[in-house]
Amino acid sequence: MNRSAKLIVAAAIAILGAPASGALADSLWDYNHPRRDQVNDRLERQDRRINHEAREGEIGPWRAWRLHQEDRAIRHEERVMASFHHGHITRTEERALNQQENAVSGQIGR
Repeated sequence: MNRSAKLIVAAAIAILGAPASGALADSLWDYNHPRRDQVNDRLERQDRRINHEAREGEIGPWRAWRLHQEDRAIRHEERVMASFHHGHITRTEERALNQQENAVSGQIGR
């Protein structure tokens, strides 16, 4: 294979490989989108709070299970919302999810 043929093959590989790497970068950015990240970080903190309250005996196992179920439903809803917007959620959706998290948070440790 001569030098020009090698350059053509290398250029074709670079051109064809560029969209795939761009799509991967977009999906990683979308997964770590600031609004999604905020909602998911809050869900993780609430999960730790529920576990702590259950260990301390401040809430019973059935209440802890129910609170975990509510948090799982919020996480599922966040993922569904993100699937409609190419991997991120809108500000309105973030507010709605935070309101749901506020309701669960108010039930922890009562």
